[in-house]
Amino acid sequence: MRLQHYIYYGIWPVCFVIRVKNLVFAYLPCNFSPFLMDISVFLFHLVLLLGLPTASIAHIKRTIQTDQSALFALKSQLFHSSNLLRKNWTANVSVCNWIGVTCSSRHHRVVSLNLSYLGLQGSIPPEIGNLSFVNSIDLSGNNFQGNLPMLVHLRRLKYISLANNNFGGEVPSGFGSLPNLQALDLSNNSFTGAIPTSLFNASKLESISFMSNQLQGNIPQEIGNLGNLKVLSMANNQLTGLIPLTLFNISSLQIVNLRNNTLSGDLPVNLCSKLSRLHGYYLAYNTLSGQILSRFDNCSELEELSLNDNDLNGTLPREIGNLTMLKLLSLGQNKFAGGIPAEIGNLQNLECLDIEGCALSGTIPKEIGNLQKLNMLNFALNTLSGQVPVTIYNISTMTFIRLTGNKLSGSLPHSIGHLLPNLETLNVAHNYLTGVIPDSISNMTKLVILELSMNRFTGSIPRSLGSLNLLETLDVAGYYLATGSPKELSIISSLANCKSLRVLILDGVSVKGTIPPTIANLSNSLEVFLVSTCELEGSIPPEIGNLSRLTGMDLSSNHFTGQLPLAFQGLSNIQALELQNNRISGAISPNFCNLRSLTLLDLSQNKFSGQLPECLGNMSSLGKLNLSSNGLNSTMPASVGSLKDLLNLDVHSNAFGGFIPQEIGNLLAAISIDLSWNKFSGNIPTTVGNLQNLINFSLAHNEIQGSFPEIVRKMVNLESLDLSQNNLTGEIPASLVSLLQLQHFNVSFNHLHGKIPENGSFLNFTIESFISNEGFCGGPAHLRLLPCPNNSPQASRTKRFPRFAYILLPTALTVFAVIIFELVLIMAQHRSRNRAQTNPLPPTTHERISYYDLVHATNDFGESNLIASGSYGSVYKGVLRDGSILAIKVFNLQVEGAFKSFDAECEVLRNIRHRNLVKVISSCSNHDFRALVLEYMPNGSLERWLYSHNYFLDFLQRLNIVIDVATALDYLHHGHSSPIVHCDLKPSNVLLDQAMTGHVGDFGIAKLLSGGESKAITNTLATIGYIAPEYGSEGKVSRSCDVYSFGILLMETFSRKKPTDVMFTEDCGLKDWVRHLLQNPELDLVDHNLITPSDANSTKIVQCIFKIMEMAVTCTVESPEERIDVTDALNELKNIKHEFLSK
Repeated sequence: MRLQHYIYYGIWPVCFVIRVKNLVFAYLPCNFSPFLMDISVFLFHLVLLLGLPTASIAHIKRTIQTDQSALFALKSQLFHSSNLLRKNWTANVSVCNWIGVTCSSRHHRVVSLNLSYLGLQGSIPPEIGNLSFVNSIDLSGNNFQGNLPMLVHLRRLKYISLANNNFGGEVPSGFGSLPNLQALDLSNNSFTGAIPTSLFNASKLESISFMSNQLQGNIPQEIGNLGNLKVLSMANNQLTGLIPLTLFNISSLQIVNLRNNTLSGDLPVNLCSKLSRLHGYYLAYNTLSGQILSRFDNCSELEELSLNDNDLNGTLPREIGNLTMLKLLSLGQNKFAGGIPAEIGNLQNLECLDIEGCALSGTIPKEIGNLQKLNMLNFALNTLSGQVPVTIYNISTMTFIRLTGNKLSGSLPHSIGHLLPNLETLNVAHNYLTGVIPDSISNMTKLVILELSMNRFTGSIPRSLGSLNLLETLDVAGYYLATGSPKELSIISSLANCKSLRVLILDGVSVKGTIPPTIANLSNSLEVFLVSTCELEGSIPPEIGNLSRLTGMDLSSNHFTGQLPLAFQGLSNIQALELQNNRISGAISPNFCNLRSLTLLDLSQNKFSGQLPECLGNMSSLGKLNLSSNGLNSTMPASVGSLKDLLNLDVHSNAFGGFIPQEIGNLLAAISIDLSWNKFSGNIPTTVGNLQNLINFSLAHNEIQGSFPEIVRKMVNLESLDLSQNNLTGEIPASLVSLLQLQHFNVSFNHLHGKIPENGSFLNFTIESFISNEGFCGGPAHLRLLPCPNNSPQASRTKRFPRFAYILLPTALTVFAVIIFELVLIMAQHRSRNRAQTNPLPPTTHERISYYDLVHATNDFGESNLIASGSYGSVYKGVLRDGSILAIKVFNLQVEGAFKSFDAECEVLRNIRHRNLVKVISSCSNHDFRALVLEYMPNGSLERWLYSHNYFLDFLQRLNIVIDVATALDYLHHGHSSPIVHCDLKPSNVLLDQAMTGHVGDFGIAKLLSGGESKAITNTLATIGYIAPEYGSEGKVSRSCDVYSFGILLMETFSRKKPTDVMFTEDCGLKDWVRHLLQNPELDLVDHNLITPSDANSTKIVQCIFKIMEMAVTCTVESPEERIDVTDALNELKNIKHEFLSK
């Protein structure tokens, strides 16, 4: 109804007043006559005609002022307005002429505000929402902070970018109320919370970018409402849950970027059914699973597909070859199986191909050579084998090749440098490539990174590499290469022109010379210098001190001598310094304390002597300090407690003495402390209870006294505690059962007594953890210790009786035993004189040891003295009155065959003596007791060292031990007129003395081959897994049976896999497994403990173990006649040792 109708009918509820210039017309709600009513209508129209132009002018003036006020409010929130805004955004300048402001000519209103990248800092005031005509706002690239105000009144807004600022809080829900909004960019801010569901009411949205914020929660299903969406970017957030299927119904989508979130679930099967316009699909760095099942037929415009770093599995679909427009394909770091489909060769437009770390097998398809636009190829960290197709080297556009960590073979083309002149990165490290390093690589003048290490290249490192002026990384580590000069590391001199060289790795390159003084030529750039295991000798040149940019240096496992140069103090930026396993001597200079950036210092296995400098505590950044196996002495400085960031402290095998400083309790970050094999005395500091992060703690082989500290219970993360071989007294605190992480515990060879705790981790410890103390009782049942005595007087009287009884043992029994023993000795010596002997060691005089002596020496054959148990008896540790330590093997005569076993051992042992056989000291026998007194082996058995977490044998120790075993077998088989077959060779029967020399023991089922016979028949079976086939099936025993067992022992020693392991079956045993893996040598053959990445000898070790395994296979062939003789095996082992030590 028109206004005049309201007036005509007199229904106005209030007065109506119109001011026209200075005249005021008032209409009152009265009963007007028709005449007056007509006049009123006339006057009303007159007012409208006269007032409208003036009213319009007033309205324009008011809205421009509103825009100006809104912008002034924005300016007032800026902390440091730029000079431009300060001078330009003033009342004297028209708003429409302000920097960053654009007005419409029609309405004279602000329609665009662009203040991007002006370095502005401040917040956005709510008044910005009064720019009601604005359709574009760009404030990106500044330092705006705080929360965003509600902008619901900006209904004309089409584009808003607030990217690259520091906005926080939640994304305002009001964006969904902007009906014309087409593009919203909030990327690179600090927005938190969930994505507001209301956002997806803005149905005209074409582009959403929330990239690089801290958004959480799911992507709402309502995103499917955005039928016009072309670009969706929510990468680098914390989004979770499934990708909504509604997203894949938006046919307009061109870009989907959800990388680097925690999205889960499977990839949609129908990815391409509706997304025919998709150009880029980025889902990398999530937790997506399942297989790639899409057929990709409709994704004809897809140019970039990035699915790397997920949990995808299955095989790579051949249909990927249908994506002919693809330029980028990134599928690395997933769990795919199978090979690389040849159809990838159909992707003629591909520029980047990345399938790193997917465990792919097979060969590299030759069709990859069809990708003539390819500039990046990354197949690293798979198990690809075979040769690299020569067609790949014909792709002249290539700038990046990374094939490291596969099993590729063959050689690099001699003309590779001419075929790939644009290459910037070439990394083929850790493969099986052979041949020489092509000299033509020097033609790759753009080369920045060259990594060829850990292959089987031979020959010299080309000196022409020095012409690569842009080279930053050169890694040619390997144990088949040389430097071209037998006197010095000559490659260093040729690199003088490589002014950008930052990383130089030559580990294992055979030099047999010195580091030349020309190393100083690299002083302006070199940051990492690794030359371990290069057979370098002489002194370390002082010119190394000029490498002031150096952050990491490894000179370990060489033959350096002399003292450390004082010039080392010039290494002001050094963070990791490894000099272990050399022959460097002298004191550790206080100048080391100036290397304040050091986080790792390893000087172990040298000849350093003297005291540690007190200023050591000034090296506040140290995280690992290893000074083990030197000749350092005096006391440990208290300043070591100042190393607040120290994680690992290892000073074992030195001559430190005195008390352990109380300040050691300040190493709150430490996880491993090894002070073993020193001369520390006094009590364990109570401050060790502060070390609640400590995992490994060893004080073994010292002179520690006092009681077991109760405070240890506070070390709640302890996994290994070794206090063996000290002088500790008292009892084990019952509170140690609270150490729930404790896995390895050793208090053997102390003076402890009393009850062993029965619960917690103590349920898992063996008797070896407690042997040779003053008498333990109680404990878990499997330790088989006597129950702890009751303290009542009656119990005490009862306890005295057995000891009294032993004192009154009949003298006749002792005399009888001695007489029998002497008769046996006389007969044995008489027979020995008549037998030709080739024993390396002269026979020793047997001592007279009575039954009573054995009882006393073993604490009445107490459980605490028990060393081991077997099928025919038990072995105890015995300490005679004169302090001599012996091993007493007591036969269990209740077991069938025990008498026979005792007789067999006596028969064999009285005829032999050799440094690698366990020596018999004496014997003790009566009608119901049989025992052999043997040489005590303090380091137990080879089996114990292989499978106990408390002990570790390195490669050289294992090699020495099997050489000892082979030497013993050679003596048994060929050392005298009657060959002896051991018949039960296995790791538990190889015992180790104090020097870790191997001794073969336990001759309970051994056979003497007398009268020139080469074999014998027996009904006694040896241990399953080590028995030769003919021995197990027919009972035929010969020297070849021992050779077979020795072969199995070799396999077990270096693979750390028992022949009875559950992984082996009747059809595929240990020897079959080894034989199969040797066909294409794999690291699975090798005990992984022997090839740690930090060990510079790893490659040499692996090569030697492969040779040992090959020999072990020849020891275990089915036919005994085809097995090698143990003498040949011994010679081969000695050659391998010589080769290992001479490289």
